[in-house]
Amino acid sequence: MVGSSGTATTDAVRELKQLLGSRATDAAAVRDHHSRGESYHAPAAPDVVCFPRTTEEVAEILKLSARYQVPVVPFGAGTSLEGHVHAIKGGMTIDLREMNRILRVSAEDLDATVEAGVTRLQLQKALRDTGLTFTVDPGADCTIGGMAATRASGTTAVRYGTMRENVLGLTVVLADGRVITTGTRARKSSAGYDLTRLFVGSEGTLGVITEIIVRLHPRPEAVSAAVCAFESMRGAVETVIATIQLGVPVARIELLDETQMDAVNRYSKTNYAVAPTLFFEFHSDSDRHVADQAETVQALAAERGGRGFEWATRLEEREKLWQARHDSLYADLALRPGSRAMVTDVCVPISRLAECIVETANDNRSASFPIALVGHAGDGNFHLNCLLNPDSEAELDEARRLNERLVMRALAMGGTCTGEHGVGSGKMKFLEAEHGPALDVMRTIKRALDPDNRMNPGKVVQI
Repeated sequence: MVGSSGTATTDAVRELKQLLGSRATDAAAVRDHHSRGESYHAPAAPDVVCFPRTTEEVAEILKLSARYQVPVVPFGAGTSLEGHVHAIKGGMTIDLREMNRILRVSAEDLDATVEAGVTRLQLQKALRDTGLTFTVDPGADCTIGGMAATRASGTTAVRYGTMRENVLGLTVVLADGRVITTGTRARKSSAGYDLTRLFVGSEGTLGVITEIIVRLHPRPEAVSAAVCAFESMRGAVETVIATIQLGVPVARIELLDETQMDAVNRYSKTNYAVAPTLFFEFHSDSDRHVADQAETVQALAAERGGRGFEWATRLEEREKLWQARHDSLYADLALRPGSRAMVTDVCVPISRLAECIVETANDNRSASFPIALVGHAGDGNFHLNCLLNPDSEAELDEARRLNERLVMRALAMGGTCTGEHGVGSGKMKFLEAEHGPALDVMRTIKRALDPDNRMNPGKVVQI
C-alpha cells in the first residue's frame, strides 16, 4: 500500500528532474493546472508533473514510483468529468501531451497507430487526404489515450461504436515499469485473455497507456442532417426507439430538452424551436440511400408529434448544427453566469429510455437550480447538466441527491451508472449496486497488477 513519506517524495522528485530535466516540474502553477479536470470535484494537486516523450521514459517513471512508493496519475487533455485526473493522494502526474506522434496510418487495413497524447482533431487532420476517418466523437478535443482509458464514445457511437469497438491494440506500461502490448492488427483473434478490453476503460488504475492501434472507417460519400422538434419528450424518445428497432442505420441521434434548446439558441445564435428536439445525421455511399433513411425517420417522427424536419445538407449547415450541439455545456453555463456544471451520465436499455427520462424530469421539476438534458438517445445514454452556484454547498448536496436517485432508477431498469464518462472517484459508490460480487473480481485484478495501489489510487475500485 502506498504510504510515501515526504522524504521519499522529495527524493523521487529529485530523480525525476535528473531523468527528464525541465520536463519534470514541481512549479505551483503547473501542479495547479493538473489538479483538476472539468468536473465539480474538489481539486487535488500532484507533487510533481512529468512530460515524457517515449514509452521508455514512462517505464523509468513507473520504476521510480515503485522504488519510492509514490502514486502515479496519467493525464491527457484534462477534459474528464468524474475526478479521474485529480491527484487525491499526491505523487506524480504523467502528462502525455508530448507523446503526440501519429506513428502509422494504413489505408489498406483501415487502422492507425498513435501515441497517447495525439488528440482526436489532430488525428482527423492527418487523415484528411486518406478518405478515412476516426469516428469516436466525444465533442471535446480529447487525447486518444484519455479516450481509451475512459472507454469514451459520443455522438456517433450509435452507428460506429465506442472506444471499446475501435481500439485494436495497446502499448501499456505496468505499475512495476514493465512494457506490454495487447491485441494485434488482425481483425479477430482467439489468443488468450482479451487484455485490450481490460485496459480500455481502466482509467489509469492498472497501467499507463502510451500507444493505441485504432480502427478507421471510410469517410461517407453522402451525408445529411436534420433537426426535428416534438410536442413532447415522450414523442421524441419514442421516435428514437422506433428508428433503432426498425434498423435504420442512422449515424447520430441526439436528444435535447427545451431548456437545452433555449440555451443553444442564446449561445449559438440559432433559432430552433424551444421544445424537445432530435438532431439526426445520416451516412451512406449514395445520396439516394441517405434520402431514403431520412424519409423513413421523418415519417416515424410525424406519427409521434414531430413538427417537421429542418434539413441541413450543405457542409457548413451541418457543421453549424453539430457545433451547436458540441457547445451545449458552454451554452448551459451561459444561462447562469458564474455557475459550475455537475454532469450526470446514465445509460439504459433503449426500450426504457422514455420511462427513465420522463420519471427523471418529474423528479427534477422542483430543483432549485437550472437543469438541461442532452443525450446520445440512440444508445439510451443521456446527461443532465446541473448548473450550480459553486459557493453553495446546499445546491451541490441537492444535485448529488438527484443524481443518486437517477442512477438508482437507471440501475433498476437494467442500465448503468455511467455510459461514457467513466467512474473516476465520483461514481465509485454506485459500483457495488451495479456489479455486486463482480466488484470483488475487479479488486482482485487491481491487486494483481498494482499490489501497492500506486496507479491512480482512489479511482474506480477502493482498495
